[in-house]
Amino acid sequence: MQVPPDRASEAMLTPISALQHYLFCPRQCALIHVERVWAEDAATMQGRLLHERVDAGRSERRDGVRIVRGLSLRSLALGLSGKADVVEFHGTTPYPVEYKRGRPKSHRADEVQLCAQGLCLEEMFKTKVSDGALFYGQTRKRQVVTFDSELRALVHETAAACADMIARGHTPPPRRMKACQRCSLANVCYPDRLEAPPDVSRWLLRQVSRG
Repeated sequence: MQVPPDRASEAMLTPISALQHYLFCPRQCALIHVERVWAEDAATMQGRLLHERVDAGRSERRDGVRIVRGLSLRSLALGLSGKADVVEFHGTTPYPVEYKRGRPKSHRADEVQLCAQGLCLEEMFKTKVSDGALFYGQTRKRQVVTFDSELRALVHETAAACADMIARGHTPPPRRMKACQRCSLANVCYPDRLEAPPDVSRWLLRQVSRG
């Protein structure tokens, strides 16, 4: 699924990071990108500092590979914009590398974010980008990600769903998940307080019976 061309103007581009937020939790994505709510905890602070250190580094050439840091990205076809931590140029072929503070996840949110960067690079440099890498701070290892047809389709699907949610200004209702324990917005989201609405029918029944 592809974002319609009429929403692919510069002012309406969706942040690539929103795709990662959406797959982690659509409500978290809406709180950040629709309601503009943000709260930082130790994990998000460490992640922010890691990205700042990587982005602040100088571009360089190493073993014949040109390394560019903090490269701005854009795809009008997908309606996305963002910034790559590192893009290695092997000849004329770009290879995105995304830095994460933790360890590999069981879900595909990080892979989708990286693949979205790859698709932006394809459009920008008019060349095929077949794969990239996720570098995790806890394991200190790269995880190579192949941008196959399944992952590309998931990027297109997530980009369209995320763009639609943001355009409509829709914030999904809270839902308690295991991931809530790792969310810096838990105190703003209030999943425990809001997940189950009060049973008004019982209250009305009591009032009628008293009358």
